[in-house]
Amino acid sequence: MASLSPLLLLAFILCFSTLQCSNAIGKGYCLISIEKSPDDDSFIGYLQVKQRNKIYGSDITILRLFVKHETDHRLRVHITDAKKQRWEVPYNLLLREQPPPVTGKWKKSPVTIQEISGPELIFSFTTDPFSFAVRRRSNGETIFNTTSSDEAFGEMVIKDQYLEISTSLPKEASLYGFGENSRANGIKLVPNEPYTLFTEDVWAFKLNTDLYGSHPVYMDLRNDVVGGKAYAHSVLLLNSNGMDVFYRGSSLTYKVIGGVLDFYFFDGPSPLNVVDQCTSLIGRPAAMPYWSLGFHQCRWGYRNVSVVEDVVDNYQKAKIPLDVIWNDADYMDGYKDFTLDLVNFPRAKLLSFLDKIHKMGMKYVVITDPGIGVNASYGVYQRGMANDVFIKYEGKPFLGQVWPGPVYFPDFLNPKTVSWWGDEIRRFNELVPIDGLWIDMNEVSNCCSGLCTIPEGKECPSKEGGPGVTCCLDCKDITNTRWDDPPYKINATGFNASLGLKTIATSAYHYNGVREYDAHSIYGFSEAIATHKGLLASQGKRPFILSRSTFVGSGKYAAHWTGDNQGTWESLQVSISTMLNFGIFGIPMVGSDICGFFPPTLEELCNRWIQVGAFYPFSRDHAYYYAPRKELYQWETVAESARNALGMRYKLLPFLYTLNYEAHTTGAPIARPLFFSFPDYTECYGLSRQFLLGSSLMISPVLEQGQTLVEALFPPGSWYYMFDMSQVVVSKNGKRVTLSAPLNVMNVHLYQNTILPMQQGGLMSKEARTTPFSLVVTFPAGASEGYATGKLFLDEDELPEMKLGNGQSTYVDFYASVGNERVKVWSQVKEGEFAVSKGWVIEKVTVLGLKGTGQASELHLNGNPISKETKTIEVSCTEQKYVVGSEDEGKSQSFMVELIGLDMLVGKDFNISWKMASGLVKDADNVFKKYGQAIKL
Repeated sequence: MASLSPLLLLAFILCFSTLQCSNAIGKGYCLISIEKSPDDDSFIGYLQVKQRNKIYGSDITILRLFVKHETDHRLRVHITDAKKQRWEVPYNLLLREQPPPVTGKWKKSPVTIQEISGPELIFSFTTDPFSFAVRRRSNGETIFNTTSSDEAFGEMVIKDQYLEISTSLPKEASLYGFGENSRANGIKLVPNEPYTLFTEDVWAFKLNTDLYGSHPVYMDLRNDVVGGKAYAHSVLLLNSNGMDVFYRGSSLTYKVIGGVLDFYFFDGPSPLNVVDQCTSLIGRPAAMPYWSLGFHQCRWGYRNVSVVEDVVDNYQKAKIPLDVIWNDADYMDGYKDFTLDLVNFPRAKLLSFLDKIHKMGMKYVVITDPGIGVNASYGVYQRGMANDVFIKYEGKPFLGQVWPGPVYFPDFLNPKTVSWWGDEIRRFNELVPIDGLWIDMNEVSNCCSGLCTIPEGKECPSKEGGPGVTCCLDCKDITNTRWDDPPYKINATGFNASLGLKTIATSAYHYNGVREYDAHSIYGFSEAIATHKGLLASQGKRPFILSRSTFVGSGKYAAHWTGDNQGTWESLQVSISTMLNFGIFGIPMVGSDICGFFPPTLEELCNRWIQVGAFYPFSRDHAYYYAPRKELYQWETVAESARNALGMRYKLLPFLYTLNYEAHTTGAPIARPLFFSFPDYTECYGLSRQFLLGSSLMISPVLEQGQTLVEALFPPGSWYYMFDMSQVVVSKNGKRVTLSAPLNVMNVHLYQNTILPMQQGGLMSKEARTTPFSLVVTFPAGASEGYATGKLFLDEDELPEMKLGNGQSTYVDFYASVGNERVKVWSQVKEGEFAVSKGWVIEKVTVLGLKGTGQASELHLNGNPISKETKTIEVSCTEQKYVVGSEDEGKSQSFMVELIGLDMLVGKDFNISWKMASGLVKDADNVFKKYGQAIKL
């Protein structure tokens, strides 16, 4: 709603004391009218430039302001040219509410509105010069404020190819986001480092450089030092044009080379709330098939079917889990998409191999690049030309060069291209039964720059030697247009490179005349949408797509890997912060090339890398054509680490799959920074060397050479070691602990108040999924009363939709409490028929942190006493070992109690309880109610 000013004409008088606004140079715009829309709760205003100048081009003289509280938690502020439509991220790609079209009509009228209020966020403004602020209703905190400070930043600037706007920031703000780039300093933004957004094919080991994706969004976490209460919010600038973002600590400035200012503010107040609110706009992350959470093996250089068969056999011999085998471009005929090299990958032999692994439960994924080889005998090219699907330059398809040599690039903004691409996927899937597609090089990557032609009388590329990336076309620079040489130069590739360097010329154009200049950074996003549609249509099952280039909303369609990293300790360290950033971006299925893409990789480094990579949401080993072999069985010490780490991952698959469901329904990241679970604990705000899976499973890896100890931060509470659950770290107020970490040992700890569903593991997810379940229940160590919760989602995992209500899924809430000398563990099942039909049972329950003597008696199952005559259940008790000692160790003991042989159906409600020896508080039935809401996975 809007509030009225007591001085109704004040703004009008200030703004119109002359025919135009104030003549002061650099004073931005003046608000000349604003009123509520008669159609909805939005507000439309008009801004007039105060004085024109030619720096970076001419000012847009009249702007339209659109403000709307789209939900209780989301505020939109949209600023564009009032006279003509400007480029925006296409509404048919990223589905969202569209402001009224600009009409070219505007009016001056007295400004009678002071602010526009929503349930939590309040939009306020000043009229001359125009600035706006967004503040919280709950605590009065300002989260965004464009009011100019002479020392920090200037007024808003809107020109055709240059947009600038800034916000002030308080010193306690911790910022995260903006990407994609690799950051040596970790996930938290560092003042005065470059943050440039423009999709580029730049090696991922290049630090602080714009890489494959563009995500103009940040999360701001602030802690009220007095009250100790943290509040998070997020700001998305939905704009696909290239931009520099300058973060100075006390302010943030956007400098964008086109489009509109389309801001979305999400009020949180928790980090999980923020991601939920953001993904409700940009799209919930894609549902992933169960097998995709297994381990993947790839390499550029698996040159024939026999080599691929040998890799699979060696993983089985080494007893290292493997679910998916991949082929890079080796399988193609001359690197041409949707073809098969019939010499090295004869179809009959390949189909025999795929039939074998598919019967085992393994899957097969292959690469495609967007460049379509210019070859008159190539059917994909022929059909593409017939359907006119390629990006144009001066009326002809734009020519570039990638692995096949001369190529044209499909225009995925063209509906005909989407149909053609889907048909090519169908044709190829009939040729080779693939299980997913890997879309690479889609920034777009181009070996050449400028306007090129195919040379006459010269082989391009040369067929001698291995694959290379040297441009062999005849090319000339294109710098004669304002699209190729804009007035403001963003810091592209880290050295203000030309926008068209090694990509499509930005003066080329797409469907309906859209310039590459505007649409460049959404290429990978548009390709992912087309690929998702094509796979779904041709296979009828849940698509799996891995994309290198991403944009806002890509997570709805694809997973992501972090590109061409190196086999170095630095690349291992950086992989954690990049992974965590993508969770904030709404792309939770993410990981880095384990052991590094480029050579060389030391044996010790590969050991440590699989100990981290086994817990990436997307876990894949991949290597470069010229790199030494890096499969996990190549070194025995690495194989041992792999068996340990991946062995744990495969036991955790039910938990990971449930996190996948939570991501798909709420946007919650699978891998998370610690501050997601501990936002009030400021010590973890800059932590990038540890991470959580879900809210409660913490990974604390070794990230330096030669180290056998690791210093880990333990937020307040009890943490149980997953490889020996009798070990516990108790951290009363939060502390750093030095943990033992010999070469094959990894530190994974489970937090208190959690119920973790697990299975027994296996060498493939299909096998692991048939084994009995167990539940790990964690209470605060030695506490006299406590509660714990967990959840489990199960479904027919290749159904296109991941949801309840289809008869092919089950959801279970788990609960536990301790008190009144009794321990209780129970479940509430939704739509249990599916789980019952699969015969899944819970065989074991392990409860950690119990106070007393640990002795259990009077065991009841579903209200009935259990005796040796009715059921044989093994009960064991082990005293917990405090790894570094509890602050109250002298006053308290805690025990681990394990019950084996329960055979409780997952798909049926159960209630199991037993009596403990003295030491527990009374009134246990109310313990769970007392502690309130369940924590999330």
